[in-house]
Amino acid sequence: MCGITGVIGTPCPAETLRAMIAAIAHRGPDGVGEDFDRDQNVALGHARLAVIDIATGAQPMWDSAHEIGVVFNGEIYNHADLRKTLEARGHRFTSDHSDTEVLIHGWREWGADLPGQLNGMFAFALHDRRAHRVFLARDRFGEKPLYLADVAGGLAFGSEIAALLAHPGVNDAPCETGIAKYLAYGFIPAPFTHLAGVRKLPAGHWLSIDLGTGKRQQACWHDFTLAPVHGRREGDLVDELDHLLVQATRRRLVADVPLGVFLSGGLDSSLVLSCLKRAGGGGEESFTIGFNEPSFDESGFARRVAAHLGVPNKVQVFGIDDAAPLIEPVLRALSEPLADASVLPTWQLSRFVRNHVTVALSGDGGDELFAGYAPFRALPLSRALERLPLAIIAGMAGLTGWLPSSGRYMSLDFKAQRFLLGQMQPMACRTPAWMAPLQPAGISRLMGREWPAEALYSEAIAAWNARPDLSDGERMADYFTRFYLPDDILMKTDRAAMAHGLETRAVFLDNDLSAFAASLPMEWKIRGGVQKYLLKKVGERHLPHDIVHRSKKGFGIPVARWLRNTPPQPPAAPVGTINTAGALEYWAQHRSGKADHRLFLFAWLSLQYVQARGGTTRAMT
Repeated sequence: MCGITGVIGTPCPAETLRAMIAAIAHRGPDGVGEDFDRDQNVALGHARLAVIDIATGAQPMWDSAHEIGVVFNGEIYNHADLRKTLEARGHRFTSDHSDTEVLIHGWREWGADLPGQLNGMFAFALHDRRAHRVFLARDRFGEKPLYLADVAGGLAFGSEIAALLAHPGVNDAPCETGIAKYLAYGFIPAPFTHLAGVRKLPAGHWLSIDLGTGKRQQACWHDFTLAPVHGRREGDLVDELDHLLVQATRRRLVADVPLGVFLSGGLDSSLVLSCLKRAGGGGEESFTIGFNEPSFDESGFARRVAAHLGVPNKVQVFGIDDAAPLIEPVLRALSEPLADASVLPTWQLSRFVRNHVTVALSGDGGDELFAGYAPFRALPLSRALERLPLAIIAGMAGLTGWLPSSGRYMSLDFKAQRFLLGQMQPMACRTPAWMAPLQPAGISRLMGREWPAEALYSEAIAAWNARPDLSDGERMADYFTRFYLPDDILMKTDRAAMAHGLETRAVFLDNDLSAFAASLPMEWKIRGGVQKYLLKKVGERHLPHDIVHRSKKGFGIPVARWLRNTPPQPPAAPVGTINTAGALEYWAQHRSGKADHRLFLFAWLSLQYVQARGGTTRAMT
């Protein structure tokens, strides 16, 4: 895993490219590379984290004729099989086992169909000098980021927004739509960012640029699609899922550096560790962080799982308030705002793990693909309450404001208010509204113009309405996989891990495993009130029963409590047309104990600290 950046179609001074590389140097501490084609105006930069083919895998990498070059961030897990296929078709490799070189020969063989051949996580830019073309692509779920920005006469790209802001031609004015959607979702859905001049290449997309004409073509090469297949037997499904989990884990063991597992003691990470043990990689290690406050600590469960499987478990225990001082430095480092406070313990875990290994397997994707999140349980009640007039729902939501504000993790007052406020929105956008930092009315007040739910949640509504053939639960699973997974979960893990030069690999996002999950009807994901039903059936074969069936907890931290006095003075730099006084009123209400605004306040901090790295204080575009 690495950092990539570059400029296409316009001259790029060497000092500019080097500044762009330096901005993402934390992603690749093992070396930097650059290449300038002055004739075709293509500059490619790379910061390398050496994981595979350490000796000869430096980038930018070119074929022997210097016709096709690439900068690449990620890992291709089926590169050995692809290499055999390509060699059988006459391709001759110069490296011993570089997955990067497979991209070069794969482009020569398959052209724009190359991404569909790959099982892995990736963002890459290929320069084909013969065809006067640059081709950029991103993996199907968006594990690896890729940001784009128009500059005079061309295009800049990078693994993080920080790389683009190092280019003097990038427009860093705030994007009103991106910021409004951020306050509505808690993350920014692709292709938007918080900046008018920067956008994301969406997951599962490629972009092709003709260097002769400047013409650009963007296309979706993979669209995650739920396609339930009915009529299969439970035993057969459990056997198949068990096999696919081990196969996906084994594929992710290819590395020339030490490897371990993030272990929380929850179902997903425990299954990954079980599969690692059964895959026979050898030298297995697991890593856990714990907290000295029992209500937030899961390290005991992780220790039990590791002992049950006979795998060493390294644990670092933090004081529950140790993460509070990290809020500002961590959020500053993201370069894109994120309202997910679990980025803080993820950051702590990544820093701890990097002291021991370079690669870590994770359970990311399990909750999205197998319906593990709490909002799934709310769907039946939500549908039942639709019989009540909206005015009654609004009144009930208002009454929750009289409940004592406890500030505890997922407290009754917090859950009741979130549920009823979200219930006031159309079903098509109720899922993100339940998790929103602010509801549409609050966003409209704060930003000084009307922002209806239809505009804020346009992509979620479109996806929901596009599949009337699916159940509510299936459409909710589609939302979590299509939007929440790439732009919250995977973004968070990428930034937290790569800040410390740690590569993470998501077992559940394997091509074959995710395709199997997409084929499962909802009855195998939630059955008899049991969420992740089929996954738990696999877990029962290999893990203690109470581990498999304990309640989902997540990376809980007392953020509501912290925000009552951290930071001592809330930041209040202007952000476009946002009413700063209105934002400070939310702070006052929270700190007086009159209300629990933890989601908005953390979102506000992230926006403030990210903007301190560059831009977003001008008038919105």
